[in-house]
Amino acid sequence: MKKCLKISLVYAIAALAGGVFYREFTKFNDYMGATSLGKVHTHLFMLGMAVFLIAALFAKDIDLNGQKTFKAFMVVYNIGVPLAAVMMAVRGVTQILGTALSKGADASISGIAGIGHILTGVGIILFLVTLLKCANLRKVSNKN
Repeated sequence: MKKCLKISLVYAIAALAGGVFYREFTKFNDYMGATSLGKVHTHLFMLGMAVFLIAALFAKDIDLNGQKTFKAFMVVYNIGVPLAAVMMAVRGVTQILGTALSKGADASISGIAGIGHILTGVGIILFLVTLLKCANLRKVSNKN
């Protein structure tokens, strides 16, 4: 539970930093349009902080760390969310600066962000499978 709360705190700090960076960077560059950079803040809050707060609530009553799928979730998810967020920030900065990207650079940014989103999705599935396993274990232990 404590580990999940610490991870949640790290994501909250990153989300706040992302929000401040977005606000100040767009203001400094006199940019008024929507960018991918504006979504970094909410992605880190919801996919980072909120998910780990939920995990901490489950960890209070269930031994999540004893599950292999939870350990896999921790690794995969904590690679996927930051990777997606960083690439969204890169995309947003290039949008704000009006940087002309080659087709290869544009595709690379999109591809790496996509990999981050895929890993995040796999992590969510692993977390849900972990909860399902724990529910089944609890059901079996309650019968005995």
